[in-house]
Amino acid sequence: MPQQQRAIDTRRNALRGAAVVIDRRGFEAATIAEMVQESGITKGALYFHFASKEAVAEAIVAEQGEWLSAHLAPGNAPVQAVVDLSYAFVDALLSDPLMRASIRMTIDRAAGPDVVARGYSTWIQAVEALLLRARAAGTLARTTRPADCAYVITSAITGLQLTSDALSRRADLAERVEHFWRLFVPAIVRPELATRVDVRPPPARRRTVSDPV
Repeated sequence: MPQQQRAIDTRRNALRGAAVVIDRRGFEAATIAEMVQESGITKGALYFHFASKEAVAEAIVAEQGEWLSAHLAPGNAPVQAVVDLSYAFVDALLSDPLMRASIRMTIDRAAGPDVVARGYSTWIQAVEALLLRARAAGTLARTTRPADCAYVITSAITGLQLTSDALSRRADLAERVEHFWRLFVPAIVRPELATRVDVRPPPARRRTVSDPV
């Protein structure tokens, strides 16, 4: 394996191992020794990529931006894309320790304040960009303000996952997100277009509308 690819793999393994530990124990309680053991790498290899435990935290939080970039499909209908993004986020929280640790540290403010703020603002900006596209396409209700909606959507999904985590370990999170969209989509989309947005979780979908918005 080329040296560059080995370095990439080692860094990725370090982040995933650290994420598992942080997701399980929280950032403050997690130790470098546990991260190294979980990662299957040496302490020297971890410190080659990250100068400190705080640097590991910042790199994990930054993964939110990478995840968002990978899950935004520019050609999709914009309001539907926002809904779909929320369900992809639900799936990531249920299956990806890297995302869970990233969100936990953002909420716990375990990384530096600028990094934490960037974790929130990245989501808000991504949702706002999609809603601006929807406004340009004439999809949104006249009174809908994309910037305000993006803030509310990001805050609501954050709150929903926290409440769901506390009450059911996120077992009902997809259901709670669906309830949110059933309330919110009719409030922001033109009435004659609201039914074109499929607010159901992907496994439940049997799309009959050929023209999503």
